Amino acid sequence: MKNPADIKGILFDKDGTLVDFNATWLSIADFMAMDAAEGDRWKADRLLSAAGFDFVAKRFKPDSIFASGTNMDVVELWFPRLSDEDQMLAVARFNEITSVQGSSMAVALPGIVGALTALHKRAYRLGVATNDSTAGAEKTMVTLGVAQLFDAAYGYDAVANPKPAPDTILAFCDLTGLRPAEIAMVGDNRHDLEMARAGGCGLAIGVLSGTGTRESLTAIADVVLDSVADLPDFLSARVKETV
Repeated sequence: MKNPADIKGILFDKDGTLVDFNATWLSIADFMAMDAAEGDRWKADRLLSAAGFDFVAKRFKPDSIFASGTNMDVVELWFPRLSDEDQMLAVARFNEITSVQGSSMAVALPGIVGALTALHKRAYRLGVATNDSTAGAEKTMVTLGVAQLFDAAYGYDAVANPKPAPDTILAFCDLTGLRPAEIAMVGDNRHDLEMARAGGCGLAIGVLSGTGTRESLTAIADVVLDSVADLPDFLSARVKETV
């Protein structure tokens, strides 16, 4: 593991990392599926299943389309034969749903606000890297009362190539003047950690607060924590060990 003392900036995934994924998104996913199925419950359930919803566990599977993909990914899965124009209209419709409902219904994971406040006080540069829309991410941070702690929020529509491509890391570096090796990426899915590796991040930190599991994250993460709430103590302890 690289030296945590070298870390000066932290990029966070949003859903499942800062936001309680199930509490926030299950009802929204169902709304989107019913909207796509024009009110047909059977068709909506088939769409949810295709997007990775486990009806037995009542949660989305790790690294599934809805857990880690973009609205474009969902549209391409649910409407594979749309024209380019209709596809963009469908994406705009889903962006509106996720931006408005997803942000207004956002539920912070336990201990997140305190952890982010502590990290901000230690002068870490903080950013959000999500495959939600940028507007949705920004509105969510306002809903959670933490927008003032972040330098920027990057949605899939803020960069040429969303996660797991490294574009967001490079954009955050351009904004902050930091090098990729000085940035930690924190997320609950392999997409987040694959982006960290592709972008040369100093640390790739997995958290078990979302849809990812220890099994799915361990092979690619430098460390797996229960939650972002554990991050301030983890960084402090690791820094002390290296002093």
